[in-house]
Amino acid sequence: MNKITFLGAGSTVFAKNVLGDCMTVDALQDFEFALFDIDGERLNDSELMLNHLKKNLNSNVKIKSYYDRKEALRGAKYVINAIQVGGYDPCTITDFDIPKKYELRQTIADTLGIGGIFRNLRTIPVMKEFARDIKEVCPDAWFLNYTNPMAVLTHVMLNEGVKTVGLCHSVQVCADHLLDMLGLPKDNIQWKIAGINHMAWLLEITRNGEDLYPEIKKRAREKQKEKHHDRVRFELMDKFGYYVTESSEHNAEYHPYFIKKNYPELIEQLNIPLDEYPRRCVTQIEDWKKMREDIVNNQDLTHERSNEYGSYIIEAMETDHPIKIGGNVLNTGGLISNLPEKAVVEVPCLVDASGIAPTYVGELPEQLAALNRTNINTQLLTIEAANTQRKDKIYQAALLDPHTAAELSIDDIIALCDDLIEAHGDWLPEYS
Repeated sequence: MNKITFLGAGSTVFAKNVLGDCMTVDALQDFEFALFDIDGERLNDSELMLNHLKKNLNSNVKIKSYYDRKEALRGAKYVINAIQVGGYDPCTITDFDIPKKYELRQTIADTLGIGGIFRNLRTIPVMKEFARDIKEVCPDAWFLNYTNPMAVLTHVMLNEGVKTVGLCHSVQVCADHLLDMLGLPKDNIQWKIAGINHMAWLLEITRNGEDLYPEIKKRAREKQKEKHHDRVRFELMDKFGYYVTESSEHNAEYHPYFIKKNYPELIEQLNIPLDEYPRRCVTQIEDWKKMREDIVNNQDLTHERSNEYGSYIIEAMETDHPIKIGGNVLNTGGLISNLPEKAVVEVPCLVDASGIAPTYVGELPEQLAALNRTNINTQLLTIEAANTQRKDKIYQAALLDPHTAAELSIDDIIALCDDLIEAHGDWLPEYS
């Protein structure tokens, strides 16, 4: 029997979306869905939920929970990764609370910034364990990574010799979201997106062959007179010329312009939700009891295929019916020619039975490449820090982070890193 292994299967809602999608695909009916999570209770919840879905979708897949990760992976053809190392308590709390003592504020802290750096540092060792297991028990498997920080973790798995693509939600919803915001029609739309994860750019958008950007920018300038949730992205589009894929709350902390202790009025003006991710975590924890009844114990649970790329990728590989996705891959051969070859970039990719083939994009407009490079600098140094286990590389990653460097002195950044290393304790390996 073919096998799809889901690491982090205790993420019950996400498991419903991705594996529920797979249940709707005819070509995947002879697959086993192998579930693994370090939280046994959440793992059991997901197994129960998926069995309800299987019954109601008339699917023939086999669902099996594993308590041994290597056995879950053994013989897998595809591995879906959706883990979070350290969870909300204690690690997300640490990522937010200690920087606040230095008056460094964040919104999401799962990709870049000081929180993103430390989320990487505690996750990379776990990803390397995954890679060792995969190379031993399923060396030909495709690893579909949904875990943030996307670019760095995808980079790590590729460097470990695992066939990997990083998958995000922001590419496929970007154009529709923008057009909905501005009251523009969405039929007969063509678009092109490339850059890096969470900072890819809507390079082209046309309707019936007509460039929509002039009308988009005109309406966006009018929209900025109102209070709305996308003000940061509209500000970036106004100043740099293009719309960015990921949300305003994310992009507020990827750049040095928006969250500034000396300009607190910007928070109100640009509607920036500080501490948004901890707030979401608390809400999700509080809501889980009700959600558990609605999802886990709901024997009438059903599902419609979502726009997550996972099931479409697996279907394309199994059937050899090609699709195009936005994937995170190494910039080998200069897919984006004015970004570093060592970077992971988000570009259009073709998928069929032969695997995933990234497409050549060429040069980004120079101002967009420049913004991407400011984030890539920190990503590459974070990888170096994890590989060498040297504190000075952590310091350098933080010193080159745009938001952190705009707010704090060199000495404060180093002291902040030391405080975070100490607070993480055993969540990090020993750094010298």
